Formats: sequence, structure tokens, C-alpha cells
Amino acid sequence: MTPPNEAKSWRRAYDSDGYVVLEGLLGVAELREVREALAPLLEQGPSGRNDFEGTRTQRVYTLAGRGRTFERLVEHPAILSMMDELLMPNYLLTASQAIAIAAGETPQPAHTDDSFYRVSRPRPAISVSTMWAIDDFTEDNGATQVIAGSHRWSDDELVNMYYGDDSLGLAPQYAPQLRSLVMPAGSCAVFAGTLVHRGGENRSNGVRTAISNPYCEPWARQQENFFLSIPKNKVRQMSPRLQSMLGYSVHPPFMGQVTARHPRKVLNPEFVNPLAD
Repeated sequence: MTPPNEAKSWRRAYDSDGYVVLEGLLGVAELREVREALAPLLEQGPSGRNDFEGTRTQRVYTLAGRGRTFERLVEHPAILSMMDELLMPNYLLTASQAIAIAAGETPQPAHTDDSFYRVSRPRPAISVSTMWAIDDFTEDNGATQVIAGSHRWSDDELVNMYYGDDSLGLAPQYAPQLRSLVMPAGSCAVFAGTLVHRGGENRSNGVRTAISNPYCEPWARQQENFFLSIPKNKVRQMSPRLQSMLGYSVHPPFMGQVTARHPRKVLNPEFVNPLAD
């Protein structure tokens, strides 16, 4: 993997705007490997089930459990060095998915990624999202769009952005504030879970492919239940760091324990569950 970016210039932009784009994290060979690993997975998957997933968008969930190529993205040193600053120790991977937006896809409803944590805003982000550009992100092909500074909005400001009480439709006065994250393949956008964003409209003739790996505070519930979705025999082959981020860890003093034992012990084939019949 590309060595971590030692510069700290990202922090000022992240704090000010709620996001930062890091270019050149994946080289040509690394991108080729990711695309080759994704191709058979995307061929299997149907399009999304609603406007939020995207009816012309393919998604592959639990990507971290589908091969070493995707494990390495989760553990990219440049990204983890940022998470080490932005989140508490023992932070978790909360989801992992590929997102392929096909031609003709409409804009995704605007949203924030950690809105399901019912903690009053303004507040620090409870999760931090990453969006890897596997294809070039352009103005026309569905580049992620953000509203800079919206990570600092209050609950009232967030509600005012939408049409009505039950709609995620963006009110017209907010549309001019959207910025498309135009970036070359191999880049990664890192943004606060409190930032308003959406997948853009794909007006091109091609597909815009990305990989999303958000991370969350160690005390927060993960979006994906990796304990049930990734078989233990696969988890055993992963690095201790990734095992920890999937939830095989303890947040002091004892959050995450399994019948008073460290959860990593259940990966031992000789482990005996005291509740087993």
C-alpha cells in the first residue's frame, strides 16, 4: 500500500469544511487489483431496492470479509493515521461496501451518515466516513456531493434542509451549496459522519465505482453486524488490527466482553461457549 501521508494539512480542511480529499493513495497496480476483485462481485449483485440505495446502483455489502484486497483498504495506513486522531482508541469499522452508480442514476437523497445516533447536534461526529474513488469522480458521473460546513449544523438547521417532515428531498435554496468531490481514481475522500452529502446524478455513459469504509467510536453500535456476516474461519485469517475493528475487541473497562472473556478468544477453535448445549 502507499505509505501514509505524513503531512497534517488535512486536519485544517477537515475541521473547517467537514471533509478532505487525499489524492494518489492507490497506484495503478493497486487500482487494477481492486477492480479485478470487485468485478465478479458486482456481476452477481442486483441494483438497489429504493431511491436511497439507488435503483441503478449496485452495492456489495460486508466488503471487508470478501478478500485480502479489501482488508488492505480498511487498514490503509494513511486512513488509519487519520482515524487515530479523529476517533477514540479501539475505534471500529462500522460498515464496508462497494457502490457502483450506473448511467441514468438520479441523485441520492441528501443525508448524514451518523444520523441514527440520536445525540443532539451540533456535536462531534460519532463516525467518520471514507469514500475511495475506484473510478475517476467527475461532475457528470455521480461524484459524491457535499455541503461544506454542514457538519457543524444544529438539529434545526438539518431539518430545515429537507422538504416536509418525512422527505429527504433537498430544499432548492440548499442545492447551490452542493460541491461535487471531483477526484481521480486512487483518491479517498474522508468526511465527518455529521456532514450532509449524497451520491450525485450519473449523466455520463459509464459507471462510477467507489468503496465506502466508515469507522465509528468504540462505544457506538456498528451499522453492519460483522459477527454474523463474516464467518469465524475468515476472521481468524485477518490481522489483529482488523479483527479488533470488526468488534473482536474490548473497550475499557469491559464493553464487548463475551461471558467475561475477551471476544478474540472465541476465534480459537478450542473455545467452548459456556452456554452451548
